[in-house]
Amino acid sequence: MLRHAEPAMGTVFSFAVRDAAPADLAPALAELHRLDRIFSTYRPQSDISRLARGELTGAQCDPLVAEALDHCAVVERETDGYFSVYAGGSLDPSGWVKGWAIERASRLLTAAGFPHHSVTGGGDVQTAGEPAPGRPWRIGVADPAAPGELAAVVEGHGPFAVAGSGTAERGPHITDPHTGRPPVGALSLTLTGRHIALTDALATAAFAMGPAAALHWAEKRPGIEALVILTDGTRLGTSGLGALLAPA
Repeated sequence: MLRHAEPAMGTVFSFAVRDAAPADLAPALAELHRLDRIFSTYRPQSDISRLARGELTGAQCDPLVAEALDHCAVVERETDGYFSVYAGGSLDPSGWVKGWAIERASRLLTAAGFPHHSVTGGGDVQTAGEPAPGRPWRIGVADPAAPGELAAVVEGHGPFAVAGSGTAERGPHITDPHTGRPPVGALSLTLTGRHIALTDALATAAFAMGPAAALHWAEKRPGIEALVILTDGTRLGTSGLGALLAPA
């Protein structure tokens, strides 16, 4: 199993790829850095920064900008506005782009002939295939109240995606776009799905809903399971979550 860590987009992306050599990762790594140049809100000359300042029109940006914003608009509609590229007050599609970068890197690996791999960025994971024949991927869910500890381990065969959202690492940085205030009641929310771009964006939206509404919403969405850890340490999950949990 080839393992590689790549700093990009303000975080570290980790790769685990069966039957690969370091050179095989080059297209996926190049894609991460290309997306960083286009979408980083910390780069003054990125397309998204210049678009936000009105220095570029959408038509003048890299075509990926319009594609990403279209995806964001779909998620905003599907979540009744709890996902928004303007949640922080200015244009910022990072809630879609980070997961999209992971997913695009994964697809490039598959297209290059490496169907068994995982790509992780900022704690969010996309898997494909299996780590070894007949074995599922095992993905730890961090315990927000106990740094370095796991609250749970979920298992799945690719494509399998796990995305988390919460306050443990960055404080209350997620706001409810409807009120402009941080949601209360939960330390973290983790969603499982098949594709990390959508799963990650939905996790951001679900956390903004607050824990009760998030669980009710996730219960009705096909292919999505949720684990919520409340501020008092209580753990709540959707009805299908138990089938994904690794044995204790």
